[in-house]
Amino acid sequence: MDTSFEEKSVWIQLVGLVVGLGGYLVVAGLMLSNGVSALPAFVPVFAVATVLVVAINVAGHVVASVVSRTDEADERDRLIGCRAESRSSWILGAGVIGAIMALILSVGGVWVAHLLLISLFGSEVAKDVLQIVYYRRGI
Repeated sequence: MDTSFEEKSVWIQLVGLVVGLGGYLVVAGLMLSNGVSALPAFVPVFAVATVLVVAINVAGHVVASVVSRTDEADERDRLIGCRAESRSSWILGAGVIGAIMALILSVGGVWVAHLLLISLFGSEVAKDVLQIVYYRRGI
């Protein structure tokens, strides 16, 4: 199966997000269930997750560029990216509105921060999945 560099890039980004940020959310959920409610306690775990996401993306893109030619994004790639972004951005918007509501209701800062992070994660994963679907099925 011959895939463009842009499609490979989307796969790499999806794997990086699911492994890095998904792993963070699992660890953070365990921390929250154990009663950790101070936001600074989550910073080292988040830093490790961020470094992991970056490392997976860099290593994956290096490998992808070595094993295949790196074509410039064409009109189809731009259209797929635009359509996937527009159809997944509502998740982030809903999370931001939910976080504002949580602040109005005086919910703890750790919950608000994680609500924002979950909505960002969900939006990016949905965007990547939609892009892969559009590459496979067409737009």
